[in-house]
Amino acid sequence: MQLVNIGFGNIVSASRIIAIVSPESAPIKRMVQEAKDSKMAVDATYGRRTRAVLIMDSGHIILSAVQPETVAGRFEKFEKDEGQEV
Repeated sequence: MQLVNIGFGNIVSASRIIAIVSPESAPIKRMVQEAKDSKMAVDATYGRRTRAVLIMDSGHIILSAVQPETVAGRFEKFEKDEGQEV
């Protein structure tokens, strides 16, 4: 199992990530609110502004204070290390 750092020492399983998106659009804001209401949201921002939303294959939504591009770069590094196509 390979792990990806999402900021502030928080780590998630790289193989479980479906999407990394910006929280700015209305559909993503609704998705985050619905996840919070159903207790499927994990807030890993440490009180900072949410800059990336990670959608997991389990239906969980993870909020990160790190830019989506940064998380994606770390994820791509994982894929290259594993010898997979990017």
